[in-house]
Amino acid sequence: MTNLKALPFYIATICSSKGGVGKTTLTANLGALLSDMGLRILIIDADKQPSLSSYYPITERSIDGFTSLIKEHNIETSISKTSVGCDLVINDDLDDALSNWIIHTPDGRVRLKHVLKLLKNRYDIILIDTQGAIGPLQDIGVLAADFLISPIIPETISAKEFARGTMAMFNRLRPMANLGAPLGNLCGIIYKKDRTAIADLISQELKSLEHNPSLDGIRIIETAVPALSAYTKAALEQVPVHKFERTRSGPTDSAWETMHEIARELFPHLSGAIDKRLTENAGGRNNG
Repeated sequence: MTNLKALPFYIATICSSKGGVGKTTLTANLGALLSDMGLRILIIDADKQPSLSSYYPITERSIDGFTSLIKEHNIETSISKTSVGCDLVINDDLDDALSNWIIHTPDGRVRLKHVLKLLKNRYDIILIDTQGAIGPLQDIGVLAADFLISPIIPETISAKEFARGTMAMFNRLRPMANLGAPLGNLCGIIYKKDRTAIADLISQELKSLEHNPSLDGIRIIETAVPALSAYTKAALEQVPVHKFERTRSGPTDSAWETMHEIARELFPHLSGAIDKRLTENAGGRNNG
């Protein structure tokens, strides 16, 4: 169990200007993993296609959701509980009325940032899943975050979209620092990486973006999520992938190992607890 004393409070937003890259799966699996480690985790569904809201079974459903959280700063009736330990803000904005409200409200794009400050003493980490397109719902998630996480599929179109879309998003939102919402750094994660030469080449090109002066504040972490069926199967069964696949034969790391390594790179202050869990898991496998 992780020692929860004096842990820093983080808000991380999972974002991309391209849809279908794995944002919701990454948000759900990171949330469940960190919760399983003993941290107090809240995941927020800020996507108008609310897949995160139904990713895991809900054990206690709140009477409100994302709309009330944004408009009324209502934290008491907007948070549900899931079967995997992390709490959840359901996206109840099925007709996408929030986008228009955010546009026409003077502080609309920074409302989420302000309301989440009220939750600082309740949670250790808050993860926000956003829509895969430029727009108000993505903006409020990006501006609320301490840092950003972006999954990138290592294919030419996805890589180019990451570079183009990310630069456009950063340049458009940087002036919001004048309203007290500076942009956090962005961590890219190579997602659904297969064992091909072209995937390796594109991954190397993506990592070289860190040296691009126009992309200051962006880094690509070392751990990649492999293109394995375990991630899809775990989602279909509504269970965290690190529990679905604890061990794996062959050269590719198991989902347990991959997700822990990603968590270590994203949240370095958890390295000690992660090392212990990986050692215990390896010991259990060897004894078995």
